Amino acid sequence: MIQKSGISVSRRIFILSMRILMWISVAMTCALVVFLIVYVFLKGIPNISWELLSTKPSYLSGRIGILPDILNTIYIVLAALLVVLPLGVGAAVYLTEYAGNKALVGVIEYAAETLSGIPSIIYGLVGMLFFCQFLNMKTSLMAGALTLAVMNLPTVMRTTQESLKTVPASYREGAFGLGAGKWRVIRTVVLPGCVDGVITGCILAVGRIVGESAALLFTAGFAHALNGVIEGLSSSGATLTVALYVYAKEQGEFGIAFAIAAILMILTLLINLSAVLVEHYFAKRRNR
Repeated sequence: MIQKSGISVSRRIFILSMRILMWISVAMTCALVVFLIVYVFLKGIPNISWELLSTKPSYLSGRIGILPDILNTIYIVLAALLVVLPLGVGAAVYLTEYAGNKALVGVIEYAAETLSGIPSIIYGLVGMLFFCQFLNMKTSLMAGALTLAVMNLPTVMRTTQESLKTVPASYREGAFGLGAGKWRVIRTVVLPGCVDGVITGCILAVGRIVGESAALLFTAGFAHALNGVIEGLSSSGATLTVALYVYAKEQGEFGIAFAIAAILMILTLLINLSAVLVEHYFAKRRNR
């Protein structure tokens, strides 16, 4: 049976049912996200105090503090970014702008996509064997940072690569026509035109670094010592995610674990919001 619009009744029923299924999927996804956020906040925020955030643990007095874990998280994020950003952006620039062998580029891209799908615990095992034992770095934040840099290298490289491809070829041709060299075109035309993608990849890498725990258990350890930057990177230390695991699994301090989970949830929301704001900011600049 065909309606005047040219669509049969069975087709209309199929379209309507698919729309209903999509709306149900959206509602379930949003409900799950809201449930997780509300549940973690209700359990964790009441346990957050200034003493918890500003002190270190003391087993003699029974005090629990996560200041060393917060500082260790900052140290490992900065160290990992200092390694992964030059390597990831440099590799993306070479593959997009310089590499002429398309077969080699395809192999490298396939390898990067494969690396991004490897479970983090395997990275932790390899990082422990290579950085901690072979390079004699022992269990330290620096070994953990290098392991996380290897983990996030495919993300930064592929994000930057896709951003470089969005820069119109006419920009490059115009710069070449004015007599600019290859590197000058990349530095003054291409990279400024895709800086939003580079920053977005950086923010996504930060989010993954902050939320990683399995790889760090093998490489960074779970000490709660309060050290400076240099001493902290060369010694064992627990990040917030590792501290959450230790307090929940080893010590049974679920109130503290939920407090750390609430802090991590807030950091995750801020990181995702930053990525969205950066994307909108540079999109507006390009449209001017």
